[in-house]
Amino acid sequence: MQTTKSTAPTAIVTGGSRGLGRAVAAALAAEGWEVVVDGRDAAAVVAAGTAAGAWTVPGDVGDPAHRAALLEAVECRTGRLDLVVNNASTLGPSPLPVLAGYPLDELRDVLETNVVAPLGLVQLALPLLRRSAGAVLNVTSDAAVEPYRGWGGYGTSKAALDQWSNVLAAEEPAVRVWWVDPGDMRTRMHQEAFPGEDIGDRPEPETVVPAILRLLAERPPSGRVRAADLLAAAVGSGAGR
Repeated sequence: MQTTKSTAPTAIVTGGSRGLGRAVAAALAAEGWEVVVDGRDAAAVVAAGTAAGAWTVPGDVGDPAHRAALLEAVECRTGRLDLVVNNASTLGPSPLPVLAGYPLDELRDVLETNVVAPLGLVQLALPLLRRSAGAVLNVTSDAAVEPYRGWGGYGTSKAALDQWSNVLAAEEPAVRVWWVDPGDMRTRMHQEAFPGEDIGDRPEPETVVPAILRLLAERPPSGRVRAADLLAAAVGSGAGR
């Protein structure tokens, strides 16, 4: 029986049962991190965690008790926290409605999941993140800054996520805060945004992972980051050698 805690860097990755969250969790675990993942589909998150070698805490990040359970898992496993990846997100109604007819109850649900819940998790995590000079990585979208028809609800939530990330960075100088736009990906949520359409031309989430790992390795100042820019910079620096 294990009697000492691991000293490896530790991350929480929300929405780790599929898509970008699953890919990031697997990559971090392969790099030697202790990773705690969550997801609302218990069977899916346990399967993903087992495959990645990550610790699993099934549940909804919108539930305050579940957020507390994520921190309890970290305390039990390592007692340290170096990274929170707020990846869990909801698209909202599908097909995407225009704002003139957007159901307000559903908009509140989108804001709760995409804005309030990740902040609630970060509030709990900050004492440990300050201690480790850790980082918060919030997954955002170009819909936060571009006016795409039908994306008003989701885009509004991501714009709010961007802004509280920006303010948090000013308030917590000891912690890196990045809000990362991964670009279009071949995910279930993206498919839900385009029901009945073929999204096979979108890249797999795994193609974004090298940008995330580069960000963690280089630890630039807090700010908004496009994964495409990080990947292009990596190609450019490699070509120059």
